[in-house]
Amino acid sequence: MNLKIEDYLVCNREIHLSQLTDFLAIPSISTLPEHKGDIEEAAEWMAGSLKRLGMNNVNVYETKGHPVVYGDWLKAEGKPTVLIYGHYDVQPVDPVELWHSPPFSAEIRDEKIYARGASDDKGQTFMHLKALEAILETTGTLPLNFKFCIEGEEEMGSPNLPAFAEEHKDLLAADLVVVSDTGMIEKGKPSITYGLRGLCGLQIDVRGPKGDIHSGLYGGGVQNPIHALVKIVDSFRSEEGSILVEGFYDDVLTATEQEKEEFTSLAFNEEGVKQELEVNELAGEEGYSYLEQTWTRPTLEVNGIYGGYQGGGLKTVLPSAAHAKISCRLVPNQDPGKIVELLKQHITKHLPAGVDVELTPFDQGHPFLTPIDHPYIQAAGASYEKVYDVKTSYIRSGGSIPIVATFKQLFNLPVVLMGFGLPSENFHAPNEHFHLENFDKGLRVLCQYWSDLAEMK
Repeated sequence: MNLKIEDYLVCNREIHLSQLTDFLAIPSISTLPEHKGDIEEAAEWMAGSLKRLGMNNVNVYETKGHPVVYGDWLKAEGKPTVLIYGHYDVQPVDPVELWHSPPFSAEIRDEKIYARGASDDKGQTFMHLKALEAILETTGTLPLNFKFCIEGEEEMGSPNLPAFAEEHKDLLAADLVVVSDTGMIEKGKPSITYGLRGLCGLQIDVRGPKGDIHSGLYGGGVQNPIHALVKIVDSFRSEEGSILVEGFYDDVLTATEQEKEEFTSLAFNEEGVKQELEVNELAGEEGYSYLEQTWTRPTLEVNGIYGGYQGGGLKTVLPSAAHAKISCRLVPNQDPGKIVELLKQHITKHLPAGVDVELTPFDQGHPFLTPIDHPYIQAAGASYEKVYDVKTSYIRSGGSIPIVATFKQLFNLPVVLMGFGLPSENFHAPNEHFHLENFDKGLRVLCQYWSDLAEMK
């Protein structure tokens, strides 16, 4: 890598971390309406940063939901155009009492920066700005053309971005899309993600009597909505961990033998997962390794379940309602709309007598799978290797980034998932953090990648 760029990154590290701290301080929680003002502040922060970076045509585009921030630099004549995607919204912080430091007041401990959004995805999106800044400040130009599309709804399934992308195809037109919202398989092992799971889910509201009723007067004679909900939830999975919803597996594209061999060659440390999570056993669908379970198999999980009295002591009531939120991670060839319909049919079929049920779908995202032999993807892997001095692994991810499949469908472009997070960094959970080793090395990887792409014929 250019020594001037290296010197710039070293000399400006503390400034960059201070700027990232300011970004992380904005509680831009997209799913909670009371944070709408914070979302708008984060969008304006991103727009201002793009302007200061030297991007042109910077604009905050309104959508039916939260804004999309755009900016570009198109002065590298004859060179490819890179569309950089990221998001400035974050997950809720509950339960806040489990955080060891305030979630929106970033702290650096043991060379990790702790805050909501540190890894997912403010920290990784921020790196793209600083990598281009380092190149511009030291060389006066950029080796490629760049466009930014930074949204504020990824953590709620990107409900409005597909329509925005369809409407602004010319604005977002590029030669490749680069996303840093994924991770490395483990510490010190750079990874390119070539597959993501899709996502769908439902809110289940089971209702019984018109109000909470006395468990002595009515118990045993009236259906308890919590009992009914537990029966529904129990009907989803077998003792062996397979999903019992009829038709759920019909369209699943199974992993190839070559992929399974690649997964085995990674020598993934399952014991380390147990230690990290402090659980005594791993559990999942029988007949598949942990990596197969989390990368190539679909899931049905209960994300929340609640109803009845929650206070101290005992209140002997039979509750009027019970609720659950469920989600499914989907694999290639599964359609989220079809899966939602299968879930509805299953729940209706297994609904106990004496209660009614209301089913409300959440936003959906399609799975993503791309060939790993594309020159742009291989060049990304080579850039990691030059910085980390370790062979790049090509992996799938159990997570979902709904817009990635949309970009692939709309633009038919290679999508390069260059992530720098680690599975242990607690994104979506208390004490989210980002290893500064990967912040530092990731900046250098990005600078190297842009240089390498510019040299490709």
